[in-house]
Amino acid sequence: MHVPLWVWLATLAAVIGMLVFDFVGHARDPHEPTLRESAIWSAGYIAIALLFGVGVGVFSGWQYGGEYMAGWLTEKALSVDNLFVFLLIMTSFAVPKIHQQKVLLIGIAIAIVMRGAFIAVGAVIIEQFVAVFYLFAIILFWLAYSQIKGALSADDEDEKDAGDSRLIRMVRKVLPTSTEYDGAKLVTRIDGKRLLTPMALVIVAIGLTDLLFAFDSIPAIFGLTQEPFLVFTANAFALLGLRQLYFLIGGLLERLIYLAHGLSVILAFIGVKLTLHALHENNVPFINGGQPVPVPEVPIWLSLLVITGTIAVAAIASLVVSRRRAAEGGGADDASVASGSSGAEASAGAQPGTGSAGTGSAGADRSAGADAAGSAADGSGERADEPVDSTSGGRPADDGR
Repeated sequence: MHVPLWVWLATLAAVIGMLVFDFVGHARDPHEPTLRESAIWSAGYIAIALLFGVGVGVFSGWQYGGEYMAGWLTEKALSVDNLFVFLLIMTSFAVPKIHQQKVLLIGIAIAIVMRGAFIAVGAVIIEQFVAVFYLFAIILFWLAYSQIKGALSADDEDEKDAGDSRLIRMVRKVLPTSTEYDGAKLVTRIDGKRLLTPMALVIVAIGLTDLLFAFDSIPAIFGLTQEPFLVFTANAFALLGLRQLYFLIGGLLERLIYLAHGLSVILAFIGVKLTLHALHENNVPFINGGQPVPVPEVPIWLSLLVITGTIAVAAIASLVVSRRRAAEGGGADDASVASGSSGAEASAGAQPGTGSAGTGSAGADRSAGADAAGSAADGSGERADEPVDSTSGGRPADDGR
């Protein structure tokens, strides 16, 4: 696929322009987006991404158009999973809701830059060493295993958040930081000393999270297309709508209990596809004498079918099961109250219908992760034992801010 320089420059300008527009038009004016606002802008960014894919198909052929679509869908699904971690970070650091847009946009900008660098390096390596496909396939199989393991156990979430907590505490030891927010400022002055605010620590945490997410994202997208232009644009357009998606489906995140299962299937499928491609292009001496292995390659239409089908099944199953569990929990509450049980017994009987039970293993993962992430906020000076005012974005109710 030949992409003229002017197309690259125009695409980069468009991506930067949308980021600037998003920042100037929305994040600069601190406010909590309404559901309607988030829905409209989410639909707009999805429409732009799909129109870009149609343009690729019309001008470069539908093989490339299909590769872009498959890559964009995969990155979009992975980005929804990433929102869980963003939500934990925002909650644990008690970021005021009116400033969460700015944090997300800075995080998205960092992610695009990081992934652009990873893509450039990955494209050069792939061009020189076909064997890297085997490595990418192994990474994808490991990620698929990690996803399904994380869906069945809270251990992985605890370890990851505990690691974040240690890292944040280390940053605080190296850099002078305050314990109070100063609006959306990253640096404040207290008693004549310049100090980093908790907002700066949030940006550090988001940036490091973006770095970790790149290790998930890049092997997956290179398993669907080896065209650097398609890899970059699929990543960029999937990330650009992430801010709106965060506020649009924030309340639904805990209901997507089978998202990790679906992502595990997608990553494993791409791993198989990448393995077959590696064998088809093989030049590794100890595999078939360094000659290509005559194996079939997975067509892009099948990739699109598997990815869209898996996402749809995971989403529908999640919402159906979550609704059923919530209904069963509500029924248990009614029965407990009707039987004249004591208030304590009624409370105990209502537990199966709570959010954590209703969200299944994924809910347990996020709940356990929130506890560990809370220790990160504790390390940053936030007082975890204070009451929280939900209307102020998770800030302590009596902090006066």
